[in-house]
Amino acid sequence: MKADMPAPQRQEPAIRALTADDLSGFFTYLNDHLKDNGLDGAPLFQPLPRRQEFPADKAAAFSKALEVPLHKPGWRRAWIATGHDGILGHIDLRARGEGGTAHRALLGMGVHRLARRQGLGRVLVASALAWARSATALEWIDLEVLSVNEPARALYRQCGFRQTGEIEDMFRIDGERLAYTLMSLKLAR
Repeated sequence: MKADMPAPQRQEPAIRALTADDLSGFFTYLNDHLKDNGLDGAPLFQPLPRRQEFPADKAAAFSKALEVPLHKPGWRRAWIATGHDGILGHIDLRARGEGGTAHRALLGMGVHRLARRQGLGRVLVASALAWARSATALEWIDLEVLSVNEPARALYRQCGFRQTGEIEDMFRIDGERLAYTLMSLKLAR
């Protein structure tokens, strides 16, 4: 690099709501993200076999749920972090499927390989929690994470989530028996 040229600066991702116009690019990003699921000895981060794309039926349900009003069962809201390299991460909150749980939501998220270990996960969680505190009557955010995914569990603990349980042998994927850790956060107003 020439001495008179400034060093490139890391671009801070912009976080915004996922829209219907984003869905095609979002699912392309998600399938690229899933290429890393359990890759080269890293833990699985999705309860899907290695090298499996996001199932079409789940993509259709995800898209449909974005249109459901917040006060109706089956709603979902999602945000993406975008930067110079496209979508770098996502986070979503969705209604729990059980009756009598309108005061709770489930959180799901992911960070692309280009943006991992740079603090984006914490920013995404903080954004979703801020929305939940201000835009809804939610009182609790729950999540389920594969127990082998210690980096994700550590991130969630740093964000204030506490472990509420673990289901042993929840999944059997690619010959592995995998537990599911349950975590929750009570929203402060």
